[in-house]
Amino acid sequence: METKKRTFKISLTTQILIATIAGIVFGALIGPWAANLKFIGDIFLRLIQMSVVILVMTAVAGAVGSGDGQDVGKMGFHTFKWIISFTVIAAVLGVILSMLMKPGVGVDLGTSAAVTGEAVESSSLTETILNFVPTNIMQAMSEGSMVPCIVFALFFGVAMGSYARQSGNHTVIDWIQGMNGTITQIIKTVMNVAPIGIFCLLANVAGSTGFSVILPMLKFLLLLLVGDIIQFLIYTPITAALTKVSIAKMPKKFAKMSIMALTTTSGAICLPTKIEDEVTKFGVSRKVADFTGPITMSMNSCGAAMCYVAAIFFMAQSLNIDLSPMQMGMAILLSCLMCLGTISVPGGSVIVYTFLASSLGLPLDSIAILIGIDWFAGMFRTLMNVDVDVMIALLVAKKLGELDYDVYNDKKVVEY
Repeated sequence: METKKRTFKISLTTQILIATIAGIVFGALIGPWAANLKFIGDIFLRLIQMSVVILVMTAVAGAVGSGDGQDVGKMGFHTFKWIISFTVIAAVLGVILSMLMKPGVGVDLGTSAAVTGEAVESSSLTETILNFVPTNIMQAMSEGSMVPCIVFALFFGVAMGSYARQSGNHTVIDWIQGMNGTITQIIKTVMNVAPIGIFCLLANVAGSTGFSVILPMLKFLLLLLVGDIIQFLIYTPITAALTKVSIAKMPKKFAKMSIMALTTTSGAICLPTKIEDEVTKFGVSRKVADFTGPITMSMNSCGAAMCYVAAIFFMAQSLNIDLSPMQMGMAILLSCLMCLGTISVPGGSVIVYTFLASSLGLPLDSIAILIGIDWFAGMFRTLMNVDVDVMIALLVAKKLGELDYDVYNDKKVVEY
């Protein structure tokens, strides 16, 4: 009688967690030399980034083109309904916590580098919205501008579906879906080296950048942590109640994508993992996951909305400036609107902080220290953004009857 040998296999989630801890410890012990490992982490990020734009466009176009117009309209309505609701809640929470915790009070700006006159110019709000519509889709793809790419993919998907219904020719739909499957396979292969890439990225942060920069900003980072916890305590029960799923199963299902969010601080890098887990762990149909995943990545930014509001209060409080009720209202509005364009605005948080400060008439003196701890702030922003993206997918899937409870309850195994 043959006995099968049991093989001990560590899950990718566990490998990433081990790599996270090991990278921080290694960087802290080795010091600045760990910066030499950064290029390995950058290679991992680029391997994901090289496929993200095509993954997003084929997923959106495929989801829209393979459904009927009514399905697409319903998915779009319910997706944006929850995006707006959660983002506004996050921004208001940012105001409340900033007034209670006062993150900017007592901060010595002399410890940070001054912002020079060469700071990047901020785009106007109308220009930001105008840039959502691409003039050259190839240029938008090459620049990785997600919102313009999604806009084009939506139009392409609608036209593709209309053409297929009128002509009976589904060649283009099959080709797009085949391309999406191929890109997914590339990303699955790249994810096998995720622990190595994450180890090198965090070793660089711990060894080169160091953690001393966060000491003056601990209160600001604590505010983001508290805000994330409160948001989870609000959104998770709401999602579980409306979708009628077990809230106790959520932490384990969120684990892998949450670790990815904390370590990469990029919603785009987390996108492939997020969409796959929505289908294979949460039971969301592929049609809903492919549609909501890219859109929520670009436009749902609960963590960012709260962070931007807190940044406004930090800038004002660190310079002893009292914000008027009108300015507080503008802080909420501008932070919510900037979340819609964060992915497509080149320069990231530098431009967002500059835009918010100049729009509210605040001096730019405190932006440098915000930029100095932006990687750490990005951990909390991205964690909230990515996990809430999944909650929105669950809510939309439930509304459309596209939620498989057997998958969610681990009674059935599916592949993406």
